[in-house]
Amino acid sequence: MSPEEMAVVHAAAFTQSRPWRADEFRDLLSNRFTHSIGNGQCFAVFQVVADEAELLTIATHPYHQRQGHARSLMDAWHSQAGKLGAARAFLDVAADNAPAIALYDSCGYAPIGLRRGYYRRPAGENVDAVLMERALP
Repeated sequence: MSPEEMAVVHAAAFTQSRPWRADEFRDLLSNRFTHSIGNGQCFAVFQVVADEAELLTIATHPYHQRQGHARSLMDAWHSQAGKLGAARAFLDVAADNAPAIALYDSCGYAPIGLRRGYYRRPAGENVDAVLMERALP
Protein backbone atom coordinates (compact mmCIF):
# COMPACT_ATOMS: atom_id res chain seq x y z
CA MET A 1 0.00 0.00 0.00
CA SER A 2 1.11 3.53 -0.65
CA PRO A 3 1.30 6.09 2.17
CA GLU A 4 -1.65 7.88 0.55
CA GLU A 5 -3.77 4.70 0.60
CA MET A 6 -2.80 4.07 4.21
CA ALA A 7 -3.84 7.61 5.15
CA VAL A 8 -7.28 7.11 3.55
CA VAL A 9 -7.93 3.85 5.43
CA HIS A 10 -6.53 5.29 8.67
CA ALA A 11 -8.77 8.36 8.42
CA ALA A 12 -11.85 6.18 7.85
CA ALA A 13 -10.98 3.89 10.77
CA PHE A 14 -9.75 6.45 13.32
CA THR A 15 -12.66 8.77 14.00
CA GLN A 16 -12.02 9.18 17.75
CA SER A 17 -8.44 10.43 17.40
CA ARG A 18 -6.35 12.24 14.83
CA PRO A 19 -5.60 9.94 11.90
CA TRP A 20 -2.11 9.81 10.48
CA ARG A 21 -1.31 11.72 7.29
CA ALA A 22 0.36 10.32 4.18
CA ASP A 23 3.59 12.21 4.93
CA GLU A 24 3.69 10.62 8.40
CA PHE A 25 3.34 7.14 6.89
CA ARG A 26 5.98 8.00 4.29
CA ASP A 27 8.42 9.11 7.01
CA LEU A 28 7.79 6.01 9.11
CA LEU A 29 8.20 3.65 6.17
CA SER A 30 11.50 5.25 5.20
CA ASN A 31 12.97 3.89 8.45
CA ARG A 32 14.73 0.55 7.90
CA PHE A 33 13.19 -0.83 11.11
CA THR A 34 9.61 -0.07 10.05
CA HIS A 35 7.51 -2.55 8.09
CA SER A 36 3.96 -2.69 6.78
CA ILE A 37 1.64 -5.48 5.82
CA GLY A 38 -1.90 -5.53 4.47
CA ASN A 39 -4.07 -4.19 1.69
CA GLY A 40 -6.76 -1.60 0.99
CA GLN A 41 -9.10 -3.23 3.51
CA CYS A 42 -6.76 -3.54 6.49
CA PHE A 43 -3.10 -2.82 7.18
CA ALA A 44 -0.58 -2.73 10.01
CA VAL A 45 2.63 -0.79 10.52
CA PHE A 46 5.18 -2.15 12.96
CA GLN A 47 8.82 -1.80 13.94
CA VAL A 48 11.34 -4.49 14.77
CA VAL A 49 14.43 -3.44 16.69
CA ALA A 50 16.73 -6.14 18.06
CA ASP A 51 14.41 -8.81 19.49
CA GLU A 52 11.39 -6.56 20.08
CA ALA A 53 8.50 -5.69 17.80
CA GLU A 54 6.03 -2.87 18.32
CA LEU A 55 2.72 -2.46 16.56
CA LEU A 56 2.57 1.23 15.64
CA THR A 57 -0.91 1.14 14.12
CA ILE A 58 -3.45 -1.22 12.66
CA ALA A 59 -6.47 0.00 10.74
CA THR A 60 -9.41 -1.71 9.09
CA HIS A 61 -11.65 0.30 6.81
CA PRO A 62 -15.14 0.45 8.38
CA TYR A 63 -16.66 -1.29 5.33
CA HIS A 64 -14.49 -4.33 6.13
CA GLN A 65 -14.63 -4.44 9.93
CA ARG A 66 -15.95 -7.49 11.82
CA GLN A 67 -14.90 -9.85 9.00
CA GLY A 68 -11.71 -11.28 10.55
CA HIS A 69 -9.29 -9.11 8.56
CA ALA A 70 -7.60 -7.57 11.60
CA ARG A 71 -7.22 -10.95 13.29
CA SER A 72 -5.57 -12.41 10.17
CA LEU A 73 -3.35 -9.37 9.91
CA MET A 74 -2.27 -9.71 13.55
CA ASP A 75 -1.16 -13.29 12.85
CA ALA A 76 0.66 -12.16 9.70
CA TRP A 77 2.59 -9.30 11.32
CA HIS A 78 3.52 -11.53 14.28
CA SER A 79 4.92 -14.08 11.85
CA GLN A 80 6.84 -11.48 9.87
CA ALA A 81 8.23 -9.88 13.05
CA GLY A 82 9.37 -13.30 14.28
CA LYS A 83 11.17 -13.94 10.99
CA LEU A 84 12.94 -10.61 11.48
CA GLY A 85 14.22 -11.77 14.88
CA ALA A 86 11.62 -10.44 17.32
CA ALA A 87 10.85 -12.56 20.37
CA ARG A 88 8.33 -10.20 22.03
CA ALA A 89 5.62 -7.93 20.66
CA PHE A 90 4.32 -4.74 22.25
CA LEU A 91 1.48 -2.33 21.54
CA ASP A 92 -0.62 0.31 23.20
CA VAL A 93 -4.35 0.76 22.88
CA ALA A 94 -6.82 3.37 24.08
CA ALA A 95 -8.48 2.16 27.28
CA ASP A 96 -11.91 2.97 25.81
CA ASN A 97 -11.34 0.92 22.63
CA ALA A 98 -13.10 -2.27 23.73
CA PRO A 99 -13.11 -3.95 20.26
CA ALA A 100 -9.33 -3.52 19.89
CA ILE A 101 -8.66 -4.70 23.43
CA ALA A 102 -10.78 -7.80 22.76
CA LEU A 103 -8.81 -8.46 19.56
CA TYR A 104 -5.46 -8.11 21.34
CA ASP A 105 -6.63 -10.33 24.23
CA SER A 106 -7.66 -13.00 21.72
CA CYS A 107 -4.19 -12.73 20.15
CA GLY A 108 -2.47 -13.52 23.46
CA TYR A 109 -1.61 -10.01 24.64
CA ALA A 110 -1.65 -9.15 28.33
CA PRO A 111 -1.66 -5.69 29.91
CA ILE A 112 1.68 -4.62 31.40
CA GLY A 113 1.18 -0.94 32.13
CA LEU A 114 -0.79 2.24 31.68
CA ARG A 115 0.03 5.66 30.21
CA ARG A 116 -2.34 8.10 31.86
CA GLY A 117 -4.04 10.57 29.52
CA TYR A 118 -2.00 9.44 26.51
CA TYR A 119 -4.69 9.74 23.81
CA ARG A 120 -6.45 13.03 23.15
CA ARG A 121 -10.02 12.89 21.89
CA PRO A 122 -11.67 15.52 19.63
CA ALA A 123 -13.76 16.87 22.50
CA GLY A 124 -10.53 17.55 24.41
CA GLU A 125 -10.68 14.76 26.98
CA ASN A 126 -7.71 12.48 27.46
CA VAL A 127 -7.88 8.68 27.48
CA ASP A 128 -5.37 6.32 29.05
CA ALA A 129 -3.28 3.97 26.90
CA VAL A 130 -3.07 0.35 27.99
CA LEU A 131 0.37 -1.14 27.26
CA MET A 132 0.25 -4.78 26.23
CA GLU A 133 2.76 -7.49 25.31
CA ARG A 134 3.04 -11.10 24.24
CA ALA A 135 5.72 -13.58 23.27
CA LEU A 136 6.22 -14.35 19.58
CA PRO A 137 6.59 -17.93 18.35
